[in-house]
Amino acid sequence: MKDAAPQTIHLSDYKPFSHLIDSVHLTFRLDPNATRVLSRIVFRPNAASSGGDLKLDGEGLKLISAKIDGRPIHPKITDTCLVVAADELPSGPFTFEAEVTIGPAGNTALEGLYMSNGMYCTQCEAEGFRKITYYPDRPDVMATFTVRVEGDQPILLSNGNPAASGNGWAEWYDPWPKPAYLFALVAGDLVAHSDHFTTASGKSVDLNIWVRKGDEDKCAYAMDALKRSMKWDEDVYGREYDLDVFNIVAVDDFNMGAMENKGLNIFNSKYVLASPATATDTDYDLIEGIIAHEYFHNWTGNRITCRDWFQLCLKEGLTVFRDQQFSQDMRSRAVKRIEDVLQLRARQFREDNGPLSHPVRPESFVEINNFYTATVYEKGAEVIGMLKTLVGDDGYKKALDLYFDRHDGDAATIEDWLKVFEDATGRDLTQFKRWYSDAGTPHLSVSEAWSDGTYTLTFRQETAPTPGQDGKPPRVIPIAVGLLNPNGDEVVPTTVLEMTKVTQSFKFDGLGSRPIPSILRHFSAPVILDRETSAKERAFLLAHDTDPFNKWESGRALAKDVLTSMIAKGSAPAPAYLDAIAQVALDDSLDPAFRSLALALPSEDDLAQTLHDAGTTPDPSAIHARREALLDAMALRLERDLPGLYTAMAVTGPYSPDAAAAGRRDLRSTALSLITRLDNGKAAKALFEKADNMTEQLAALGQLIPTEHGKAAVKSFYDQWRHDRLVMDKWFMIQPARSNPEAALGIAKALESHKDFNWKTPNRLRALIYGLASANPAAFHQPDGAAYRWFADWIIRIDAANPQVAARAAGTFDAWRRYDADRQQMIRAELQRIRAATGLSRDTTEMVTRILGG
Repeated sequence: MKDAAPQTIHLSDYKPFSHLIDSVHLTFRLDPNATRVLSRIVFRPNAASSGGDLKLDGEGLKLISAKIDGRPIHPKITDTCLVVAADELPSGPFTFEAEVTIGPAGNTALEGLYMSNGMYCTQCEAEGFRKITYYPDRPDVMATFTVRVEGDQPILLSNGNPAASGNGWAEWYDPWPKPAYLFALVAGDLVAHSDHFTTASGKSVDLNIWVRKGDEDKCAYAMDALKRSMKWDEDVYGREYDLDVFNIVAVDDFNMGAMENKGLNIFNSKYVLASPATATDTDYDLIEGIIAHEYFHNWTGNRITCRDWFQLCLKEGLTVFRDQQFSQDMRSRAVKRIEDVLQLRARQFREDNGPLSHPVRPESFVEINNFYTATVYEKGAEVIGMLKTLVGDDGYKKALDLYFDRHDGDAATIEDWLKVFEDATGRDLTQFKRWYSDAGTPHLSVSEAWSDGTYTLTFRQETAPTPGQDGKPPRVIPIAVGLLNPNGDEVVPTTVLEMTKVTQSFKFDGLGSRPIPSILRHFSAPVILDRETSAKERAFLLAHDTDPFNKWESGRALAKDVLTSMIAKGSAPAPAYLDAIAQVALDDSLDPAFRSLALALPSEDDLAQTLHDAGTTPDPSAIHARREALLDAMALRLERDLPGLYTAMAVTGPYSPDAAAAGRRDLRSTALSLITRLDNGKAAKALFEKADNMTEQLAALGQLIPTEHGKAAVKSFYDQWRHDRLVMDKWFMIQPARSNPEAALGIAKALESHKDFNWKTPNRLRALIYGLASANPAAFHQPDGAAYRWFADWIIRIDAANPQVAARAAGTFDAWRRYDADRQQMIRAELQRIRAATGLSRDTTEMVTRILGG
């Protein structure tokens, strides 16, 4: 029986499920084309519900039999559910049994149970469990699981602790109640990189990272990151691990980065496997952060989960904030903060400024997979950071302790989360809650006054209308401010101003001279600061600000001012900027990683948005040309110093991914990028040929691609690494990303027919299409619109096999309205063509409809 067209789901319509579940027993008889799943579920009526029919979610299942308390039943079956009428249900507890068959080998959507290179694996968040068996597939229904896996694979894994095993079978028991989205199963010919961890209370935990044979020598860093994460969570949050074993499995075919399934984390292999020869410093950094993120979910996501998917930010925002804290403690706090803000502005600010804008806690959705967004994750983390700033470290600790004590085992809400802060600190957070309910990025304008030793800052906040939301009341905004004397001394250290009104003034008395303000230190709130500032003041703050973030921000603002003037007015590169940035580049007292970040210019996408916000229609080709011109000017300004800087930043001895060594390599690569503009790749060619680590080899390859040495370097790299699938992903991505804009699309099309290109593997597909569409904006936005057509063709093709990947790709078009009329017309036509495609999934349909409607 066919269901009606997909309906919009609203937060306001939430109702508890009709029944609670005491226990679940699953048996899997694995077969690539006809896996049998036998379920035995003990239900009891939910007193908090109004009762009614028993409706169990299920998609793509073939029902063999169903029973209640051993009695065969004949439930109503639709495309999306199984329904047992209320008058057929016992009045008290009962046992529901079902047997279904599923075909994991044909599951190209990679949701539910599927196969990856002969390995069985699962992905159940958000609604994948319904593709395994009939079940109330919602996060507020929690139960203990016993799982028996039968198959001819050597390794058979599921959640929890191992209970029993024999020839061709294994049983697992998870004593902690969990929702179905945290279920996991893996079966395959795997080998383990093993270790152990002793908890603060003295309990020994077995740790395993399961990989394909041949990959076991690439797991050491992931294991080290896991152990450091476990220790950090004990030290900082007082959270111990709660099972006898913690398993991680690396999977090549995976739609996301990783999944926090209880006791059995499943990871995209790119975020587990690393060796100095095959992984870059960025890879190591991501592995450390994502390993930590998924482990931290054990408490913020698993032990306490979310009541419904509208509360997704509760588990994801909090866990992102925790992994950011961890990374800051493991590496440079200042550098990590700058990197996090760069990501926030590139992804979330863009999202907030376009048709896909939505609150941190959405009010409605058609397909929940479309709301795993930067707003939910990164802005959700920023909201928690602001909350911590407002209540202080002690208040935050008290609130988190209360949260874990009060809600352990619960499916919680944002209201529950804010209530523990109110109870722990005595604050009223009614106004602060608007950060969860209101979409959009607030603009914060500021004016200044100086009189008789009193300096006054007056702020005004305004948030533009977003889809479905017009008038926005004022939010609580913590504004971290410091004041500097004209000689560079700090006269007022960092002070947090709490803004609660549309317009609000703050006074600083007893000052000897008019100060220079450093506003929004450490990026204390996710807002856009609108303040008219001279180039002289920006250069002063770049030289003297004691806050590392604002020191960097001043240099970036200088660069943006110079670039927008070059683009809009045809100005020449400003000598004052070149002198200021040269001073930072050569300042050995600064962290090399910070110096590299300071030398990096705003991205082409950032500049396009900046011009659009200023009322100028951005021309992607002009932006690219002027940005290249400024880089050329930087290279000429530093010409005498670059060789020495490049040599000085060389790291001797065995490769280490630690922050200090990675920072030196980063600055060295930045110097190399400028040197290449002067020597046409001579230094890059020498590094490419002798590099003993992937960080430097890949950096050199990227510099060589646009030069006369490019073709030979690309072939050499392929010949060396063609048997390493993760390195080959880099090879597929870097070619369209680093090629000249006019040639990039032709290169991408040629790579489509390469024998090593498999578009059904998400990592390989994303490497190619985003290498052009995201990493090379000038190529994507060529005036003929050919790249738009190419990308739309891919979205339509992908959607038929993997709707999640297709829908996310469609989001690349979200900023289409900021461009000129011709480009808008071409993009609109491609979006309409996608939406009209036969059989388009609800995932992609919703995304395209929202983009067109914005």
